Amino acid sequence: MAKKKITIEGLALMIGKGFSGMDKNFKEIRGEMDKNFKEVREELKGVKKQLTGVVYRHEFEELETRVKELEGFLAMPGRK
Repeated sequence: MAKKKITIEGLALMIGKGFSGMDKNFKEIRGEMDKNFKEVREELKGVKKQLTGVVYRHEFEELETRVKELEGFLAMPGRK
């Protein structure tokens, strides 16, 4: 099997062919990414709306403890 000599020009052409159409591929990928990110942003907006006014569990538990302490204080004998 005879080896074919590759010139600098030939190598440049091969590399050029390998990259041809890459700009189109990147545009397609970018378009798809933009579309998906837009969908994710819209979903996050919905999640944020659902979480509006939601209390974190630790905040609830701290408040529950304080209420129980106040109830205990108000229920002490001798207090009306």
